[in-house]
Amino acid sequence: MRRAIACLLACSSLLSGYADENAQQLLDINGYLRFDYQHFSTDGKSNDAASGFRGKYFLLRVDGNICENLDYSWRQRINKSSFDASFWDATDWVYINYHPGRWSFQAGKEIVQIGSYEYDRNPADVFGPSVFWNGIPCFQIGVSAGFDITSHDNLTFQIVQSPFHATNNRNMYGYNLIWVAKHGIFKPRWSANLFEYEKNRYISYISLGSRFDVGKWGLELDLINRAASHQQFIGRDASVMANLMFTPSKRLTVYGKMTYDVNKTHHNADCVVLPGTEMTMAGAGVEYYPLIKARHSLRLHLNCFYAWGQNGNVNDDIQDKTLLIDCGVSFKIDIFKLNRK
Repeated sequence: MRRAIACLLACSSLLSGYADENAQQLLDINGYLRFDYQHFSTDGKSNDAASGFRGKYFLLRVDGNICENLDYSWRQRINKSSFDASFWDATDWVYINYHPGRWSFQAGKEIVQIGSYEYDRNPADVFGPSVFWNGIPCFQIGVSAGFDITSHDNLTFQIVQSPFHATNNRNMYGYNLIWVAKHGIFKPRWSANLFEYEKNRYISYISLGSRFDVGKWGLELDLINRAASHQQFIGRDASVMANLMFTPSKRLTVYGKMTYDVNKTHHNADCVVLPGTEMTMAGAGVEYYPLIKARHSLRLHLNCFYAWGQNGNVNDDIQDKTLLIDCGVSFKIDIFKLNRK
């Protein structure tokens, strides 16, 4: 009887201090901030609107356990404005997750499950982003169900509001199937996706994200192919991202990165990488972590990227002959924790 009452109290009040034996963390609140100085120039001419000191990211995250096998997570982007006059626009995710045994069931605002490593990174950890990364609306309301096929393989199916829904038509959907695994040095994040870009009109993604770790070296290689009806299926509309990392010590990571985005379809199905795009970006950077015991609590970064080609989105800062130099600091703030007594 005491055990049942304790779990009931935990579910009804996260601050009650009670949980069952498997519910260790009732509440964990932290913030993550990134401040940069960046310099943009295009064809040798400074882009003053995009240059200067910037508060790039201010993320507030809340996680915890409600009762046995039932967790929640919420991440709010404090410095993001609402494009649809809605509080939810600045909410990256907020969901509950029920995970009995090898199954998991999730509902709320979620990360749209598109495979690839650049896409999956915390936005505050992305430097020199691809045209695709810059434009994809990656957080939507929906439901998902996952199953651990083995201890190293997970398959998840998800239904979400389409990332390309309009303010006057939210009745559009996306369907995603993703395989995430770890087999030795090989760590795949592969997905098949189908999104409505107009009512009853769909664009499909095949996204193959793969990571390879050998000693102090790491390679992330992403390939995303996009296709719709009445167009060639392979290669006409695609993105490729490669990120080679070397970590000689716990304090230091050096990387080189290259991205390529192309859309030669002359079709309006792709709302992210627009028709007429063939853009390449290449560069390198360094990340320094002064605190060894809490490595990700403080980071200094410096990077330089150069882009060339044609961007179908004339409003994007990244255009032909664009130089980006960026340096800054990121840090995590632990605000409050409440564990089971």
